[in-house]
Amino acid sequence: MNDVETVTVKLAELLRHPEDLDKIAGLKSEFTRKKAAVDDQLKLGLKEQLEITQTGMSAITEGQRTVNLIKEEMMKIDKLCAEAQNMIRDFPHINIVQQTHTNFAKVEEMKENIESFGVRLDELETLLREDDADLENQPNLLQIHYGLTQLRDVRDSAMSQLNGSDDADATLELINNLPLENGGTLQDQFTRLDEVVDWFDEHVGAACINLIALVQSGNNGLVVRLALVVEEEEKKDKKAQALQDAKKEFKDLASRFKSIESGQQELRGYKEKFLKAIELNAQSQMDASNEAFAEDSDKLEKNVRWYFNDLNTVKLGMQTLMPKKWKIFKTYVNIYHKLMHDWLVAKIDDPSLTPKDMLAIINWGDKYYAKMQKLGVSKGELQPALIDEREAELVRDYQRIITKAVEEWTDRMAATDRQNFFNRLDHQEAIDRAGEYRTKTMPDMWNMLREQLIVAGNSSREDVVEGTVDAMFTRLKVRQKMWQQLVDDEAAKYTNAKDPVAPDESFPAFQDWLIALANDQIACIDDDEASGTESFISRFRLEYSELVSPGYASSSTSDLDTLRNGYVDLSTHCLSVFANLIFAVDFRSTLPEFFTPAWYSKKGMAQLINTFEDYLEEYAPATHPSLRDILVEEISDTLLRNYLQCVRNRSAKFRRTDPFTDKIKDDVISVFDFFSRYDAVFPEIKQKWRVVDGFVRMLESDKAAIPLVFEEFRQEYWDVQLGWVEAVLRARDDFERAMVSAVKARAAEMPVERGRMETIMGKVK
Repeated sequence: MNDVETVTVKLAELLRHPEDLDKIAGLKSEFTRKKAAVDDQLKLGLKEQLEITQTGMSAITEGQRTVNLIKEEMMKIDKLCAEAQNMIRDFPHINIVQQTHTNFAKVEEMKENIESFGVRLDELETLLREDDADLENQPNLLQIHYGLTQLRDVRDSAMSQLNGSDDADATLELINNLPLENGGTLQDQFTRLDEVVDWFDEHVGAACINLIALVQSGNNGLVVRLALVVEEEEKKDKKAQALQDAKKEFKDLASRFKSIESGQQELRGYKEKFLKAIELNAQSQMDASNEAFAEDSDKLEKNVRWYFNDLNTVKLGMQTLMPKKWKIFKTYVNIYHKLMHDWLVAKIDDPSLTPKDMLAIINWGDKYYAKMQKLGVSKGELQPALIDEREAELVRDYQRIITKAVEEWTDRMAATDRQNFFNRLDHQEAIDRAGEYRTKTMPDMWNMLREQLIVAGNSSREDVVEGTVDAMFTRLKVRQKMWQQLVDDEAAKYTNAKDPVAPDESFPAFQDWLIALANDQIACIDDDEASGTESFISRFRLEYSELVSPGYASSSTSDLDTLRNGYVDLSTHCLSVFANLIFAVDFRSTLPEFFTPAWYSKKGMAQLINTFEDYLEEYAPATHPSLRDILVEEISDTLLRNYLQCVRNRSAKFRRTDPFTDKIKDDVISVFDFFSRYDAVFPEIKQKWRVVDGFVRMLESDKAAIPLVFEEFRQEYWDVQLGWVEAVLRARDDFERAMVSAVKARAAEMPVERGRMETIMGKVK
């Protein structure tokens, strides 16, 4: 059941949109290819493991057979020795004489070797000095190795006799204190031998480190000499290992054969050092490539050119110079491939890995295998996989890094914007007041998105770009909500009916921000056809459309439309808040006088008009051209809404004897005189202000005609609120409850019309 749910979830992630059904064929092909690759790898691995197992079993069987034959031969020899002792007369005496002669010969040979030990060391040191002067050729390498091998055997023989002596302490003291003809003791000569061996090993190590350079320079002689030395030491190590195994496995039997104690006893490991030198040389070059990668990951292929040059040198020039059993080219391939694998995996696991570096690694895989194929090495032979088959994971991580960068950038910008917004007086530079007001971070945000889009596009993968664009849409919508929340919270301080904040020095700066934010939103979506200048969002769509699939480019239209509408709504919302703040702050003491006795004697509307004129004179030039008429209309609508809502003023009262109709007419004329200078929006403003006619009719009509007047008014302004109508009726000096009851009864009889365009009365409370 869980497997089915997992498959369902995976399919839901892959097929999120109807257009994704077009990807099924591609997905099927990709999964089939991946499955075939995995099957081939498993088959190859199974074949190798089977061959290794069969080889091991054969070796075990052959080894057991050999051990049994040795046992049988030793038993025969032991039996013959026992029988010979009984067959030969005076055998014990003969045996003693023979042993004495053998021991004498060994002593004489040992004496000669010890006496010549120092001289031979001097000769080897002379040869080493000669090679020091010509390290590129080292002509004496084989001669030195042969001489050192003989001296090592002398020392090993002496030490084995020490270990087999009945009085080991006395023999050890003899070796430590025995004076030699050329001065010093035998122990001193053994110490000198170790120093000469170390010197020789330095020469061998230098040759091993520079092996590729030697082949490239045509110095085949030294390469062959080095191979002979390492091969000979490899044979001796195998023999020493066999003796150690025999002594460990057949301890009692081995103690009866003194020859086992003679010769080389310890492993010298020249073959292992040879391989280690190859690895160290490659590692040093890999370290240099790592530094170059850190500086410019785009040049990864160039920075590891040495890698393939070395392998090509081995394939063409070294294989014939080395023992065939070493399979030197395969050895180099295995060592180099492991280093490349370990380096790339380490870079992948590095938390500081940048998207650019990750992309370079993703793209390097196919190139690497293609180059190895040219060298005759198939992908299946290279184990482990270059980056452990983590390509798909890296692609997801690459996208995650880009989207994370987008989130971090937008979060930092949001934090900066909030700080600048709250500290408006301390961050005056946050708004560009040259001409149209703009915030300075808005262009930076779009530049950041463009840069991250380029990074995503460099992956040459549509899914990466599409995921990145989705994340950008989300963050842009979040930014819209952030600004609206900040504006609403700040405006609420001044418009709070219960406890409004008195305007301070930061209030004008808040108004500047409202205009700048409104301009920003329009700049995001406004395409200037006259100058051919595209908006930020139009350029954004053009840039990502070239990088995504046609299906995504089409389906993203709805996201773009939502984003555009959000910019329009936020822009007009800022202008609406701007207009509301004028009434909440500047007209805080003026509006409560409307429709009260003081209204008749004061020029309240003229005062409002003068304030509007001052504001528009200051802010109209700082507003985007496409928003100026909207700002004017927003001020007119806010004025009309507040004017009609003044019927709720505490002392508002319309007496039949007062000239309220003339006063209302004067107010409307003053409004028309002011707004008539704005030709583009005045017809619309004039049309909206016609609602005042219905307002006047409800004030001056007879009580009996009120239901009919209300019906006609509601037919034109379907969204008028009954609470406002009741407030109008209560403001009449002849108000009776029956008037409200009659209006409510008529409203109940009228059909409710939904879906019509909202009128100005929908905003009048």
